[in-house]
Amino acid sequence: MKELFTTGEAAEICKVSQQTIIRCFDSGKLIGFRIPGSKFRRIPRESLIKFMKDNAIPLDNLETGKKKILIVDDDIEIVELMVDVLIRDGRFDVRTASSGYDAGLMTQQFSPDLIILDYMLPDVNGNIVCQTIRKNSDFESTKIIIVSGVVNPSEIEGLLKAGAEGFIKKPFDISELVNKITSVLSLS
Repeated sequence: MKELFTTGEAAEICKVSQQTIIRCFDSGKLIGFRIPGSKFRRIPRESLIKFMKDNAIPLDNLETGKKKILIVDDDIEIVELMVDVLIRDGRFDVRTASSGYDAGLMTQQFSPDLIILDYMLPDVNGNIVCQTIRKNSDFESTKIIIVSGVVNPSEIEGLLKAGAEGFIKKPFDISELVNKITSVLSLS
């Protein structure tokens, strides 16, 4: 179990920007220490837990070590397949949503590390969801992979410009999806 965190690691765990962690550290709201002879800060585990509790930040990321994935798709069969594969993998905590509205609610509640987002949702298209998430600084570290049957290269480019880290064409091979997830989340 990790006992000491960098400001970047603390930011990822708390789902805030690294600047927010640095400001809290420098103002004394987050207790830690500086590495002698450098500008680097380190935060002990107990201090980070206290900070998270004081600020009503869920301890989920700290405790499980699992990456949180939100699957947003209205195709029940595809969702069930992805959930089954990702949960059996053991590295992921998975939630689902079937509309853009539900995706917004779940993103707020769950603070996912990654959103697997269908381009064609019943209530809104994926690039609107993508742009909305990108406008919220609380989710600047959240990664987005778009899945769709759409193959128009200009639309795919638009999605990537809207803030998605990747695109996978439906129908897809499940191992291709898992490889894309592990790549985007920098897992080995």
